[in-house]
Amino acid sequence: MRSEHEPLPSGKKYVAVAGNIGAGKSSLTKVLSDYFKWEPFYERVDDNPYLADFYNDMRRWSFNLQVFFLSSRFNHQRQIEAAPHSVVQDRSIYEDAEIFARNLHEMGLMSPRDFENYRELFSIMTSYLKPPDLLIYLRASVPTLVRHIQSRGRAYESTIRIEYLERLNRHYEDWVSRYDLGPKMIVDVDSLDFVNEVEDRREIIGRVESRLYGLFPE
Repeated sequence: MRSEHEPLPSGKKYVAVAGNIGAGKSSLTKVLSDYFKWEPFYERVDDNPYLADFYNDMRRWSFNLQVFFLSSRFNHQRQIEAAPHSVVQDRSIYEDAEIFARNLHEMGLMSPRDFENYRELFSIMTSYLKPPDLLIYLRASVPTLVRHIQSRGRAYESTIRIEYLERLNRHYEDWVSRYDLGPKMIVDVDSLDFVNEVEDRREIIGRVESRLYGLFPE
């Protein structure tokens, strides 16, 4: 790991942090942003006007919710590509389609017609976008996710069921195993507490630095 005052190699980098609800995406985004002086792009869940309606009637509002997230994420992606400097993003546009919309469809909460329409929109949008220079996947067990969710106390997350988190975890594992748009790095959140442990934080920063700037990436 470089010293605090040693400059990074030049060249814009785009890093995306992926993971289930409560995995620590926002926390790691801040850690990387603070250390590398990258601009952070955080997920704006609370801005979605369909969120409350969705939790009251998922089948009725699932398509509206996911299309809003997709369009919001697409706008984020365009800002990221236009930025002159390196950026780190809390959740990627790929997770919307590969994890959340797919899960809603498989649960019978998004109709086949709506899901196909959504997938078509996703394909068109992503065809114009550059994938991340590095995708960081935060792998966390359901007990770890639950502990994190409870500790932050968001009202709209209080009704999330264990089974829902388990399904999302399965989709994440499947997606990450197939991901081939660029380099990826997996962080085991169960064993690395990068929020509270300095050494764990340094380990992850060192791995990111090696993947992006090292002569011999892991």
